[in-house]
Amino acid sequence: MASLWFKKILTVFIQIFIVITISFFLVRIMPGDPALLVLGTDKASNPEAIKQIHKELGLDTPPLHQYATYINDILHLDFGTSFANNTEVINLLKETFPKTLELAIVAMIIGSALGIVFGVIAAVNRGGMIDKGVSAVAAIGISFPVFITGAFFIIIFSFRLDILPASGYAEFWDNPMDHIIRLILPAITLAFSLSAPVARMMRSSMLETLNKDFVQTLRAKGLNERLVIFKHILRNAIISVVTVIGLELGNLIGGSVILEYLYNWPGINSLLVQSIEGRDFPVIQGSIIVIASFYIIINLLVEFIYGLMDPRTR
Repeated sequence: MASLWFKKILTVFIQIFIVITISFFLVRIMPGDPALLVLGTDKASNPEAIKQIHKELGLDTPPLHQYATYINDILHLDFGTSFANNTEVINLLKETFPKTLELAIVAMIIGSALGIVFGVIAAVNRGGMIDKGVSAVAAIGISFPVFITGAFFIIIFSFRLDILPASGYAEFWDNPMDHIIRLILPAITLAFSLSAPVARMMRSSMLETLNKDFVQTLRAKGLNERLVIFKHILRNAIISVVTVIGLELGNLIGGSVILEYLYNWPGINSLLVQSIEGRDFPVIQGSIIVIASFYIIINLLVEFIYGLMDPRTR
């Protein structure tokens, strides 16, 4: 067992290394010159100035030399300095990633709770109007892109009902209530997109478990139906749902790019978009590495939790 987990952890490091390598060479084939960003429009036509900036940024050396230097810096947790504002990239990541993580975790809690509850209700009322209604809403949630859902919620809750702000961010320590209020709408938007696949998975797992022999045995013994459903059926059916929830957390982190832009939420995805527009190589690479590494580590944690919940997988 220990050797198996050692191999899995080793695989995680290899995957992260591959992400670092791909992100490094990917940004260097992007069109545009970061020296122009540093110089501005006034000196952009000065070849000597551009050459000097290339030297200062280390872009005048061969790509493999730049790559070796970058790997050495990453091993020391040095992500470089932003070309745009001369700020350490690690500080930008520390500032923005927790905001995206907060949004994703709140959305995951709300979406998972709604998905599990409605999935159970649909399974218990299989074939009825409630089941059909939950299935229809779940299909809409899966089909609609998150930015369409977000725009719809803004129109309803901000413009029509005027009960929630359309966008913006407030620091929790400065104004906790304003922070929570501004978090609600983007979190609900993400939660809606998450609750749909969770509800469908919960429903299908419940229906599959309902047909197993041990359920019929429990019913034959005269156990209360609610006890059978919530203590035995739900406990077995929710195991497969945990995998979906865990993987969706990674998707929420990397998939909320448009949502952060829509709600003006200053997370790591917003930082990534801004750095791509400005050809800010260090920030692009750092953002990609953090997002991808988080997704890889979440996959490993999901597999570990799955093993704890289901001894058969151990």
